[in-house]
Amino acid sequence: MSHHFDVLVIGGGVAGLSVAWRAARRGSRVAVADPDPGSGASHAAAGMLAPVSEVTYTEEPLLRLGLASLARWPAFAAELTEDGGLDLDYRAEGTLDVAFGSDDLTALDELAAFVDKLGLPAERLTGRECRRLEPMLAPSVRGGLLAGGDSWVDPRRVVKALLTALQRRGGALVRSRVAGLTADASERITGVRLASGETIGADLTVLAMGAWSGDLDGLPPEAVPPVRPVKGQIMRLHSPAPILGRCVRGVVHGSSVYLVPRGDGELVVGATQEEMGFDTRVTAGGLWELLRDARELVPGVTELQVRDVVAGLRPGTPDNLPLVGPSAVAGLSLATGHHRGGVLLAPLTADLLLQPPSGEVDELRTICSPLRFQEHR
Repeated sequence: MSHHFDVLVIGGGVAGLSVAWRAARRGSRVAVADPDPGSGASHAAAGMLAPVSEVTYTEEPLLRLGLASLARWPAFAAELTEDGGLDLDYRAEGTLDVAFGSDDLTALDELAAFVDKLGLPAERLTGRECRRLEPMLAPSVRGGLLAGGDSWVDPRRVVKALLTALQRRGGALVRSRVAGLTADASERITGVRLASGETIGADLTVLAMGAWSGDLDGLPPEAVPPVRPVKGQIMRLHSPAPILGRCVRGVVHGSSVYLVPRGDGELVVGATQEEMGFDTRVTAGGLWELLRDARELVPGVTELQVRDVVAGLRPGTPDNLPLVGPSAVAGLSLATGHHRGGVLLAPLTADLLLQPPSGEVDELRTICSPLRFQEHR
């Protein structure tokens, strides 16, 4: 194996693999180092590509990133399906946000006005119209907002397709743990040292270890990304035929719950948000809350078979915006801090790191720049 690459990505989640595959498509010599690709947050993710219903309207920069990345998803999905040889279960029927009480309805009206101001497709519905679209919804649903542009995808299939696509494009997959970074006399990052003691050199090293990105030996203090783990518990249920046609979300007991249907009858229910450090235990209380809240939206969920329960750690940042771009140290770029939006933001992340300078991309680069935290150190 060549021990020097143009691009070396540490971390084989959706973000890291997307950067690597796109770089390989451009003809770069690429390697990804990860002992177990796709096993972190990407494995737990629901795969909603829903910038509108996911973002509160105080977070305009995050919404801009989400919309820019959503616009890239159709081409990204088509090329990935071609290179990866796998159907991603990519669907674009929209997200239905539902409301129960008058407070919920007021919040939906505000969201509808905001979405309308942005010129995005969204339709305000009565409770009856909601149930006509999704007959399994609870009778207590009083109204809804259909965000027609929102899409979703199966992240586990995306990871599988990315691994195949990367290798078909000549990229190397190094299934080893990275023990630390290597640097030259001028302190430029020159690659990595593996747990085996072997070193791999690279012109550009990309740190994409999600919630673990701050925890790498040899990372100079000024380049340590301010990421923290935000735990999310998620369940995968199954029925012989899909019980929903689109993603359904609502606020129940003050917490947001969503149901994401797959074409094969799988239904993903998520997701709790807990600040628990690096704790990936699935708890009875977490699952009870998920089921309790999901049942309020779609009473029929309690009849479904439980296929899988998993907890993942999302990489949160102080301002909820990702860290994508050159770090404070030469030779090292970051692709982390995506929090709840890793799958959505994967195509944009690759473009921000790999595309030549251009107007739109440069503005978005500024929003995501890891250097924005420098002056606060």
